[in-house]
Amino acid sequence: MCKQLYKATIMFGVLFVLAFPSAAEQKKVLGAWDVHYIAIPSTFLSPEVAKKNGIIRSKYNALLNISILDKTTKKAQSVSVRGNARNLIGTTKQLAFKQVKEGKAIYYLSTVNFSDQETLRFTIDIQLGNEIQQLKFQQKMYAE
Repeated sequence: MCKQLYKATIMFGVLFVLAFPSAAEQKKVLGAWDVHYIAIPSTFLSPEVAKKNGIIRSKYNALLNISILDKTTKKAQSVSVRGNARNLIGTTKQLAFKQVKEGKAIYYLSTVNFSDQETLRFTIDIQLGNEIQQLKFQQKMYAE
């Protein structure tokens, strides 16, 4: 029952994100990888999903979700992920990523606190063996 509830909650979350283009997932091709990423307010998660993944739900807490796929095979990659978020006045916040495996899928989750309407510039280093790529993006965060 709990597993079914979890899957239903994830499916609802995916459908919710797809219904709102401003929160839609983004993708960049970096070297041999397709890197999918999204930053959303943690309140988008159900309390059950947040608890299971150790995420604090707050209107001032964002969830960053990154997945890395081999560009050719589309196979999820087990990599090292680290990075930071910097606001426009230069305050830097280190990100602590947690790897989550669900079947063949691998996700890297981190949270970062923010102020309403704060713009964050993310710099994420992804490493597998000798290959290192850097994902950079910027997003304005809104408290819900």
